[in-house]
Amino acid sequence: MTVKKEEKLIDWSEDKILAFRETLLDWYDREKRDIPWRHHADNPYYIWVSEIMLQQTQVATVIPYFERFISTLPTIQALAEAEEEVLMHLWQGLGYYSRVRNMQTAAQQIMDEYHGEMPRTYEELLQLKGIGPYTAAAIASIAYGIPEPALDGNLIRIVTRLFNLHDDITKAKSKRLFRDIYKLLIDPERPGDFNQALMDMGATIMTASNPYPEPHPLKVFDASYQAKTAHLLPNKPKKVKQTQHLMNAYLVYNHEGAILMRKHEKGELLQDLWHFPIIEQQSLQENNDLNHLHEFREWINKQGIEDVDILRARKMDLPSIKHVFSHRIWELDRFLIVTNEFELPQGMVWIQLEDLVDYPISTLQKKLLKDIKG
Repeated sequence: MTVKKEEKLIDWSEDKILAFRETLLDWYDREKRDIPWRHHADNPYYIWVSEIMLQQTQVATVIPYFERFISTLPTIQALAEAEEEVLMHLWQGLGYYSRVRNMQTAAQQIMDEYHGEMPRTYEELLQLKGIGPYTAAAIASIAYGIPEPALDGNLIRIVTRLFNLHDDITKAKSKRLFRDIYKLLIDPERPGDFNQALMDMGATIMTASNPYPEPHPLKVFDASYQAKTAHLLPNKPKKVKQTQHLMNAYLVYNHEGAILMRKHEKGELLQDLWHFPIIEQQSLQENNDLNHLHEFREWINKQGIEDVDILRARKMDLPSIKHVFSHRIWELDRFLIVTNEFELPQGMVWIQLEDLVDYPISTLQKKLLKDIKG
């Protein structure tokens, strides 16, 4: 367990730390995965490409993409000068296309600011577009032998289990603690191999779904294994359960062809952005136009609006729209309503559809506008 008093962060002796490094690296030398980029550990460009590809993607999926990418763009200069069509084709199927766009921007930074050579310090690597602490540490340790801890989700899991740490891993304070502990463990002579050994350990032995692996090369060092608490780690509080909400979005035209838009107020979801009027459905049993028209009238009255003459109303023949927030899911139907022009309270406007470009709107509102033509 951790002993966080005075300057002592862990209760391992220096001999135990040395034994841990030796045990881990001996296992890695025997069992390490044969991955293409490991044959080029002295090439920071290859390490960089592989690490960016491995974000959100499994190793087995990445291998053919990596080989094709490096074959087509073998150098930083080639990446910096590549046509966008070539980049997109090489990345097609990996998803999260901002990753490869950021890589090209970083490659152009390297050409402009570092004479085409990958920066050789952790701090400089962090200045490149799309490179965060984990990727910078991976490149620095593997390519340059700098003892920087490459701490990702897999390695956080290992650290929490080794020291039976139940700190909330989503908190910045906890992440700093894990990194400080890792810095004590990392082998200064073989930092790249040490990082990769723990990456392999997390991917093949100490996995998320296997808290008590057998065989377990690090069993004697694993405090949570000994205490039978490994299944509780890492401690990541469950997200708030999302609730489902059926919503109506009303495209309200007046007889002059302007549409009604409302600015969401402080405390509302999507605050300060403009939307069609959106109302949660109440008439769940009889989901028909009359009920929803009645709900719209009630909502209008609650806004202090009177003398609204509804000329026409119908549910639009368009698919429902799903929009996900962190804690709730909205499913929205769209309704068309034509009214007379009436006076609006503050926070609402009549506006021509083509003039919406002048108003800040949300991604949800963009979805609501899909397939609607002025």
